[in-house]
Amino acid sequence: MSLRFGLVGAVAIATAWISPAQCDTIKVGIIGTMSGPYALFGQNFKYGIDAWVAKHGSKVGDHQIEFVYRDEESPNPAKSKSLAQELIVKEKVQYIAGLYFTPDALAVAPLLEEAKVPMIVMNAATSAIVEKSPYIVRTSFTMWQNTVPAAKVAKARAAKKVAIAVSDYGPGIDAEAAFKKTFEADGGTIVQSVRMPLNTTDFGPIMQRIKDSGADMIFTFLPAGPPTLGFVKAYIDNGLKASGVKLLSTGDVVTEPDLPNIGDSGEGILSTYHYAVSHDSPENKTFLADMVKAGAKPDDITMASVAAYDGARLIYKMVEATNGQKDPDKALAAVKGMKWVSPRGPVSIDPDTRHIRQNVYLREVVKQDGKFLNKELQTFDAQPDWGLAKN
Repeated sequence: MSLRFGLVGAVAIATAWISPAQCDTIKVGIIGTMSGPYALFGQNFKYGIDAWVAKHGSKVGDHQIEFVYRDEESPNPAKSKSLAQELIVKEKVQYIAGLYFTPDALAVAPLLEEAKVPMIVMNAATSAIVEKSPYIVRTSFTMWQNTVPAAKVAKARAAKKVAIAVSDYGPGIDAEAAFKKTFEADGGTIVQSVRMPLNTTDFGPIMQRIKDSGADMIFTFLPAGPPTLGFVKAYIDNGLKASGVKLLSTGDVVTEPDLPNIGDSGEGILSTYHYAVSHDSPENKTFLADMVKAGAKPDDITMASVAAYDGARLIYKMVEATNGQKDPDKALAAVKGMKWVSPRGPVSIDPDTRHIRQNVYLREVVKQDGKFLNKELQTFDAQPDWGLAKN
């Protein structure tokens, strides 16, 4: 029996026996890094969703919402596809969400139209993901969205020769392309461009190449997690900071949980990102308090929790718009053009791209009252995904 026949057949049988309108429980499958080296971010998915449910209840109308979690551990497209198939066929989920890594999201995308299941991307950051299915919507960010402002910051800060160092997979390649295109258009020069394997642990040789290039600034992206700490430490330990070479990154490299480990040497690192725990707004203060009530430690809160919190908002809206029925076209139509004030600031879902528009902030690592944080210095308003053809 082919995979296609098996998936469609199982879904058809489920539909024949159980009419969605009669279901009192709507299941949502969450695929995330619940264990392994990136476990903190999968746990942030859960904390963000739990915070939303605690605030807004577990029912939409007469429908009980149940979140079903599956662990993808690390980039593993085959496993993520298998988990999605299990959620669709066995658990009969009406929605899939989460997806920390781009290769995993891309592996799940082909299943969505076949099974008529929308997917809410809560982290994976390659622009092309939303173009793989009309049933995908994003509440996280993309590399182009966060990197175009970074290139403008580099120019404004008088950087003339920049070295680019990125992880060698979809988001890293997007970040490299976005920075290079924007910075060179403003008259800057890229003197070195390094793509680092995801499993890199020794960044010393890379720092030596950057030293030899004569760069006055490094722009970097690595996925938030263990490698980012190693990269920043290598930048410091190899004397680049001491010699005046500035470090500019996307916010993935300086997530709040890593700042204490980076220590005093991290002060002054600049980044562009869509969320900082220190964001000063009533919505963020309430969100952080709700996260703690949901079980999160204040020092472990990351951007993944905000994307999950806002993703739950979209799921509730979809369930409300369809009255619990399995109608992905109606569900997606209900969230296109949505606007609200998120813990990160004002956001909206672009009706053409299904990508989230949001502010991107220039931040600097500072020590305030004995604690390290990303202090917001400048706002780039309502950034689209610059990597999509429609933008």
